[in-house]
Amino acid sequence: MPHPDERVEYELWTNSNDECGPLCDEQAAFVRSFRGHAQILERGGYARFTPHYITWYCPEAFRLTRQCQSQCINHGRYCAPDPEEDFGEGYEGKQVVVENLRQLCVHRVANESGRPWAWWDFAMDYKLRCSMKEKKYSKACAEEVVASLGLSLEKVLACMGDPDADADNAVLSKEQEDQIGRGSRGDVTILPTLVINDVQYRGKLERTAVLRAVCAGFKEGTEPQVCLSHDRNGGCWRDEATNVRAGAVRPDRSGGTSASSTTYIYEQLRR
Repeated sequence: MPHPDERVEYELWTNSNDECGPLCDEQAAFVRSFRGHAQILERGGYARFTPHYITWYCPEAFRLTRQCQSQCINHGRYCAPDPEEDFGEGYEGKQVVVENLRQLCVHRVANESGRPWAWWDFAMDYKLRCSMKEKKYSKACAEEVVASLGLSLEKVLACMGDPDADADNAVLSKEQEDQIGRGSRGDVTILPTLVINDVQYRGKLERTAVLRAVCAGFKEGTEPQVCLSHDRNGGCWRDEATNVRAGAVRPDRSGGTSASSTTYIYEQLRR
């Protein structure tokens, strides 16, 4: 792991969809379990975290097809797969794109307000309160979560723009640019993908393994206390500066703490 300086920069490519089976469950479990660590690292200025979301575009010749109109916003410029893989049932891919966009804007607005770590609260609360499985995945539910965190809904909506406009969306266009690899990083084509100090992480998406990888990204001698404490491998610990605690996740009956890290590859990206 590259460790050039005293701050680690890392990003998680994820999804607001929760109907992709074990991989969605794994990502939700990671957000819940890593939130405390992430917020302490960011509150202390030790790390900078950025969420990302994969989209693709629909070729212009197919933009009037049912598939593109169901899965895309901004006239085919930004698309996501249908959650149920059935264009006649349930949620549509374009609803996923809009929610992904909202979560990107939540992070931007939180960052502008000096609370970038609030994204972790939003992502966790949304998965708990606005689940597709419970038929609560909606704009109204998302806006309630935004309001509950004290973030400006007006600023979030202004950031999102008009998903029906025949125009580029600056936020999502930047996401598509960031999907393209540079140097030794490689393209981002699978979910979830964790990138630490511009290197794609290869390992389990679970609290202890990811914390160890993030801690390896600090220049020697600059690691925060959480990286030096034996408690980072289990138990609970506390950051005295911010008075925030983070704890271990209770193992499930099989003895594990998360689903397998098998990657989920979008069918559209494989074509």
